Amino acid sequence: MPGKVNVLRHPVVNSRLVDLRQTGTSPKEFRQGIHDISTILAIEATRDLEEEPVAGQSPVGPFFGSTIKPKIGLTPVLRAGLGMTDALLGIFPNAPVYHLGIYREKVSLQPVEYYSKLPSGSTVDMVFLLDPIIATGGTVIAATHMLTDWGVPITRIKLLSILASRDGLKSVQGKFPDLEVWVAAVDDQLTQNGLICPGLGDAGDRLYNTLKE
Repeated sequence: MPGKVNVLRHPVVNSRLVDLRQTGTSPKEFRQGIHDISTILAIEATRDLEEEPVAGQSPVGPFFGSTIKPKIGLTPVLRAGLGMTDALLGIFPNAPVYHLGIYREKVSLQPVEYYSKLPSGSTVDMVFLLDPIIATGGTVIAATHMLTDWGVPITRIKLLSILASRDGLKSVQGKFPDLEVWVAAVDDQLTQNGLICPGLGDAGDRLYNTLKE
């Protein structure tokens, strides 16, 4: 993988990915699988967070420890990114959540921005960009542009994703070579409609049970 792309190597992740790929996996099971993998992604992606020392008092005696220094913000890309958000809030329960609405136009496959909950100025030190699927890479590139325009340096953004295509990752890294990416798995093929193959289907539809009959 090019640049700063990190692909997880973990038996639990591999097992959850099998469940996510299966056509017969229920929406409830799909949501749980996304949550589980997102938690592991977050743990791996936060190993290098800056810490600051603290002193406290336990019921038995004084102690010294450390807490996370940077203020973390979460930026899920609607709507599939919402499936990853609760897992990150389990680790950063007080993190502000800034929703970004971006969809991919069906004919051109180009990203279209329709919503942003980013305030007028950046108020966080680091942002975790959450998008379960990196297919062509267009949506992630658009979201990253929104974050850098907001004032977050590219080196302070971490992209977390469940599944990516190899071409999508190359496109993202071509635009943002300093973007740190954490992904659970990478597939080699894209269909003519811009879907990852074998992939796991439309993550938003499978999360929220809106697949067409």
